[in-house]
Amino acid sequence: MITLSTLKNNPGARKNPKRVGRGIGSGTGKTCGRGQKGQKSRSGGNPHPWFEGGQMPLQRRLPKRGFTNIFKKSYDLVNLNSLAGLKVDGAVTPQVLKEKGLIRDIGAVKVLGNGELTGAVEIHAHKFSQSAKEKIEKSGGKAVVL
Repeated sequence: MITLSTLKNNPGARKNPKRVGRGIGSGTGKTCGRGQKGQKSRSGGNPHPWFEGGQMPLQRRLPKRGFTNIFKKSYDLVNLNSLAGLKVDGAVTPQVLKEKGLIRDIGAVKVLGNGELTGAVEIHAHKFSQSAKEKIEKSGGKAVVL
């Protein structure tokens, strides 16, 4: 029967600590396993973990002015509620959106699904959100990716 007084650790689960500086016979006497001279043999002698031996450290080599992704594609965003009020015969294209003042310049356009469409409208854009595509098709329109 197991009781608190008979509990024992598994063999090898506990290890005695290394006793340094206890004479030649211990194997870790005199220099205590630190070798002979040098920085690491002294007390408090280890440099910090990110020390690179005098080489210019990583945190000083990196530029500190931020990062600009020159390949980032920016989209002009248009919501469905702003498209619902448009009176357009034919398809809604980026040129039409520019004329109506909904986008700044004729670049990449993304249509977002905020709002509802009443009639069937064919919309040409570079990207559509999932909800916008569903709402356009539900109202009988067509979402054309440029």
